[in-house]
Formats: sequence, C-alpha cells, structure tokens
Amino acid sequence: MNSKNDFGQGSVAGNIMRLAIPMTLAQLINVLYNVVDRVYIGHIPHTSTEALTGIGLTLPVITIITAFANLFGMGGAPLFSMARGRGDRERARKIMANSLSMLLLSGILLMALCYIFKRPLLYLFGASDVTFPYADSYLTVYLCGTLFVMTSLGMNNFINAQGFGVTGMLTVTIGAVLNLLLDPLFIFVLHMGVQGAAAATVISQFVSAVWVFCFLTGQKAVIRITGKYMRPEAALVKEITGLGLSGFIMAVTNGSVQIMCNAALQRYGGDLYVGIMTVINSVREIVTMPVNGLSSGAQPVMSYNYGAEKYDRVRSAIRFSTLCSILFSTTAWALIFFFPHFFIHLFSSESELIREGVPAMRIYFFGIFMMALQFAGQSVFVALGRSKQAVFFSLFRKAVIVIPLTLLLPALGGLGTDGVFLAEPVSNFIGGTACFVTMMLTVWPALRKSQT
Repeated sequence: MNSKNDFGQGSVAGNIMRLAIPMTLAQLINVLYNVVDRVYIGHIPHTSTEALTGIGLTLPVITIITAFANLFGMGGAPLFSMARGRGDRERARKIMANSLSMLLLSGILLMALCYIFKRPLLYLFGASDVTFPYADSYLTVYLCGTLFVMTSLGMNNFINAQGFGVTGMLTVTIGAVLNLLLDPLFIFVLHMGVQGAAAATVISQFVSAVWVFCFLTGQKAVIRITGKYMRPEAALVKEITGLGLSGFIMAVTNGSVQIMCNAALQRYGGDLYVGIMTVINSVREIVTMPVNGLSSGAQPVMSYNYGAEKYDRVRSAIRFSTLCSILFSTTAWALIFFFPHFFIHLFSSESELIREGVPAMRIYFFGIFMMALQFAGQSVFVALGRSKQAVFFSLFRKAVIVIPLTLLLPALGGLGTDGVFLAEPVSNFIGGTACFVTMMLTVWPALRKSQT
C-alpha cells in the first residue's frame, strides 16, 4: 500500500491536514455550488428579493437530498476506512458497492416523491403566491439532477477515505467552476432566470458525478467499485445506515429547522424575513465550511487508526481537530459580528433587506463558536462507529432544542422575528457543550484504557 494512503504512519496532524486542506477547499467550492445561484439571483433587476426568497424555499428539499447522500456516503466511508485499517479489502469493496446501490435507489425514489408533492411542500415551507412561481421553476429543473447529486456527494467520501484528498477536491471543483461559468450565461445572457440557475447546477452536478464514477472504477483507486458487489446485502446496508444515520438526521433536522424558520418568519415578518433567512443560511454555509472540511479530514484518519488499534493516534487526532475548529469558529464569529454588511451585500443590494438583516445576523451567529464543539464531538462518534451517540446528538440540538424554541420564542415577550433567530445560538451553547462533554467522558477514557 502506498505510504501516503496509510494513515497509521507519519504525523497525525500532517495526515489530517493533507486531507483537510483539499477537503476544505472542496467545501469552499461546494459552497459555490450551493450559493452562487443565490448570489446571481439576488442581483436580478426588479425581482431580486422575490426570486431570492423563492430559491430559499427550495433549500429544505435540497437539504433532504443531501441527507440521503450523507446516509449512505458518510455511513459507508468510516466502515470502509476501518476495514482498510484492518487489511480487509474484500469487506471494503462490499461496503463501497452497497453504498453506491443505495444512493442510486434512494435517489430515484426521492426524485419521484418530490415531483409528486412539489406544490404542497413549497407552500408548507413558507411560500406565498408571489414567491411560489420562482420556487417552483427552480425546483422543477433542479430535481432532474437528483441522481447526480447523490452520486457525486455520496461517493466522493470514498475517494477521500482512500487518501485522495486532492482528487476529492477536484470532484467538486470541476462542477462548481462549470456552474460559476454557466450561471451568468443562462440567467443574464439567455434570460432564463431561476430556471437557468437550476439548469446550470444540474449540468455541473452531472459532470461531477461522471468524474467520481470514472475515478472509483479506474486504475488509480486503491480499492475500486466492483459490479458483483452492487446487490445490496441487508446486514451490510443496516450497518451502513446505522452509522450514517447521524449525518442523515443532522441534515433532515436542518431541513426541518429551515421549514419551521421560514413558516415562523412568514408569519411574523413576511417575505422580507424569509429572504433574510436565505441570506443567513448562505453565510452559514460559507463560515462553517472550514470546520466541516477539518472534521471530514480528521474522520478517515481516526477511523483508520481505530481499526488498526493505534489509539494514541486517535487521541492526537481528536486534540488537533478540536483545537483548530474552536480557533476558526471564534474568528468567524468576530468577522460576522463586526462586518455583517459585507456578508449580506454578497447576496443582495436591497437596502431594506440589508437594514433588517444586520441585527438578525448578529443574533443568529452569536453562538457559532460553540458549534465547533458539536462538530468535534460528532465527528469522533461517527469516525469510531458509535452510531447511537452520533444519532442522539444529531437529534438533540436540532429536534429537541432548535425546533421547539423556533416555535416558542417569537411569542414570548414580543420577540417576533428576533425569537426565530435567537433559537440557533441557544442550541449551539446547550447542544455543543453536551455533545463534546459526553465524548470526553465516554470515548476519551476508553481510548486511554485500550492503549494501556
């Protein structure tokens, strides 16, 4: 085995950063995938706020599609890494092939269901008669690329799990750059509006999916996809979904929170505040991207060394990734607090949206530095195959804290829209602390004891 793909050798921090740097860049480029449409649409003359709000209404559907990519991609990749660490290549092949099968099957089902229930879903998510046409136009085209999203997002985890961080970064880079070029062409030159933005995204996702498939079936991959293992095995699928359930629930609950927030904001503030939440969600994707990239880079290293029973290296990986996550998220919070106008202006030039969006953004992002603890604890649980803890804390922060607070706080003391934005920092303090402390009280002593 090539030594650069063996995470049991060399510096732990070096192994993490060798994956984390390209994966962080990939996260940055992936953000372009998700937000560049909103950047262009937010500057369409005369209808920018309505169109931007319409795109925001489709985010829960996009998030749910991402959730299923996480279920089988993030669920299979740590098991794949642990099998590699033990030298069990046959099991690793089965895990990767079964993950691909489930991604394709769930993608077909999701696409069909979303087309059938598209109209009632969008109104449930907070659409008005003014914003529905924009949301409907975008989603109708976007859903055509569901299988491409599932393949590129889900299977890219297996490229990274084999140590090919740069190749994993290129998966996203190729599609995102293409999307960046096609968006202005379709939106402004061909005057396709929101449909043009969606078409550019679908074409870009198709190219990324082709890239992933070609690499994982090609000669450069350490372990390649094998057709004979594509038939799902019930026991293996159960194991994959059990571990991927935390990432799935995290994404689904994010989608649920978006639905609740949009509905509450529509009630207390109208279309303008739904548009503000669209901008806030876009900024959140940007500022949490490096922490996501670092966590993603640390997971294969932790999983591999856990499988190889090198527990001191697992502890080193936890220390390093946690410290870096806290430092970055604190810096991000300071930038947002002091320069909110800059971040909002990226997505809209509307004076009213900027004026009302500044205080909303400062409230929403206040506790973002505590979110680093959630990311750190969660990534350890997933990397070491502790699915129950990973699932619990995915549910705890969003379903148990954020959603109830989103419904209750606006009605307390006349908080209104401020109450909706306040639910997030409260959840970051409570949920982040609970997740990290539990990890330190359960996982950390077990790793020290196993080493001795």
